[in-house]
Amino acid sequence: MLITLAGPQQAWGSRSRFATRGTERAPTRSGVIGLLAAALGLERTEPLDVFDGLRFGVRIDRAGIVERDFQTARTLDGKTSMPLSDRHYLADAVFVAGLESEDHALLERLRQALREPRYPLYLGRRAFPPAGPVQARIVEGSLLESLSAEPWHGRAGHPPETLEILVDARPGDRVDLTLSDNPRSFDPRRRRYDWRDVTAGVVRRSDAPATAPAASGSARPEHDPFALTSDEEV
Repeated sequence: MLITLAGPQQAWGSRSRFATRGTERAPTRSGVIGLLAAALGLERTEPLDVFDGLRFGVRIDRAGIVERDFQTARTLDGKTSMPLSDRHYLADAVFVAGLESEDHALLERLRQALREPRYPLYLGRRAFPPAGPVQARIVEGSLLESLSAEPWHGRAGHPPETLEILVDARPGDRVDLTLSDNPRSFDPRRRRYDWRDVTAGVVRRSDAPATAPAASGSARPEHDPFALTSDEEV
């Protein structure tokens, strides 16, 4: 299943604590699972086992700009000011998130939930709603094949020939980064996240010219992400 994530502002934190609220440069697994949990109508105290078998990946169609904001708040009686918080977010970004599973019924359930969400959806923070209804579609093929075949969702104009992706690393895959964003509980009293290994690479758009040169300045020009493909449904 592929999900387009677009909005004026997005924030996908994996290390945010107290007065400092950062963002990763792409949607996190915990952020997307939270979006799906809201669509399903799950309470924060409910178990998240339903998402355990999903392989997660994301394609960066438009990286956006990292912006910084300062916020403060007061207590209900207006007498006490809360500490100033430092918050970062992505402006004008677009991503395609992918979830791979052999369980077609689960993917269809998630797609329907995004179509008619039980709770309001937001892109990482409650203040950041999506630009419109969150579009989700079920496609055949592996996660990487589907992320490559999906049309580009960036601005009008000349699209890039290759797009960066970040996917769950499998045993034996190269690990490029590790994030604490695999949610085990959203319960405010005892939130818990496991570590997740991530493989980064690029995919060539399926409609890109066959003779187009490789993108210059790629950090990983020799990496073939299709070495990680499988026959599961996305």
